[in-house]
Amino acid sequence: MNKPVSAGQSNKHPQTKQMRRKPNEDSHYADPEFSAELIAWQKQHGRHRLPWQNTGDAYRVWLSEIMLQQTQVTAVIPYYLRFLEKFPSVQDLAAAPVEEVMALWAGLGYYTRARNLHQCAKQVVAQYQGVFPSDPSLLNALPGIGRSTAAAVAAFSYGTVAAILDGNVKRVFARVFGIDAYPGIKSVEEDLWLRAEALLPQTEIAAYTQGLMDLGATLCTRSKPDCARCPFQHRCVAFAEGRTAELPVRKPKSKQKEKQTIMLLLEHDGAVLLEQRSMTGIWGGLLSLPELDGMTELEVMSSDKSDSITIFEQISATDQTCATDIVNRFGDIQSAHRLAPFTHTFTHFKLHIHVIHFIISRRFEFVGEDNLRWTDLEQVEQLALPAPVKILLQNLSSRLI
Repeated sequence: MNKPVSAGQSNKHPQTKQMRRKPNEDSHYADPEFSAELIAWQKQHGRHRLPWQNTGDAYRVWLSEIMLQQTQVTAVIPYYLRFLEKFPSVQDLAAAPVEEVMALWAGLGYYTRARNLHQCAKQVVAQYQGVFPSDPSLLNALPGIGRSTAAAVAAFSYGTVAAILDGNVKRVFARVFGIDAYPGIKSVEEDLWLRAEALLPQTEIAAYTQGLMDLGATLCTRSKPDCARCPFQHRCVAFAEGRTAELPVRKPKSKQKEKQTIMLLLEHDGAVLLEQRSMTGIWGGLLSLPELDGMTELEVMSSDKSDSITIFEQISATDQTCATDIVNRFGDIQSAHRLAPFTHTFTHFKLHIHVIHFIISRRFEFVGEDNLRWTDLEQVEQLALPAPVKILLQNLSSRLI
């Protein structure tokens, strides 16, 4: 089922042969009834009016799939619409400065996606003349596009028959087929891929792929699945055994790391000093407040929350002195005080943030510091800032009005 490409795109795809895999009918996982039931359900009950649906434009499909990685639909929609307004084509996105892309992405999280998005757009323009390939293996070779995302883009844009296996699909498979092992284990994931490929339909791949996504996002949810409306209730192992809360098997718990950082908030006449972070690492490429010695890992001796808080609230006299020495390079200090510490949670660790607020009475000019700049607080809304830093500066700006 090949969908029409959008205006301005060529129908000639940049590969010699379109990839159309046939389902492995010899596999013991082959089950044509599964895809037939899912497609029928999707057509009647699935989602059909999302902004990126009903288009053959691979650029729009790709943009939505990247944004939807680890992010819910409701959060993605306003960002998707803003990106399309600002960058209506892959050529527009590729030509934009990376700072502009990062600024528009700010708040959506997982900023590596934004950097890869920009790099991918540039590569599609340079290598494929602005036309995304329809072969998932070629898509998979582009920055930021994994195996599942490549299959989704190819299926929705060109009707290429290829299997997806994102978190939603793993959850659906684990429950329906009673897979009693953690999906993150390599051997288990490899087996899930074999199942995903064996279950592929020979036609209507877009409806099937969308059905898997819809089922996992709207009915077979992580908590409180709506089994009464599920088309697979009659064959679901987890439902029959009363194990929907247990499947999929959860990742073995490991103690979450805790880190801390000391941020320096320099304010002078309605402006603050911001630092351009390195393109790699946490918050890569974003503007942020300068930090004293970056992020350091905390040694929490007990699981008691009070122990963590005690360590968290400590700023040594040495740290205070070092911070003051640094700030003296940028101006005369009128006053300095510590703001209330707060915590920002990432996927793999908690970051405890201290802020020392310096009021500068006279600002010095500085040279050789291209990654630093004074910025009016009024511009905060338009800047690519980490979410906790943006909130902090917004609160500061509102107090100054």
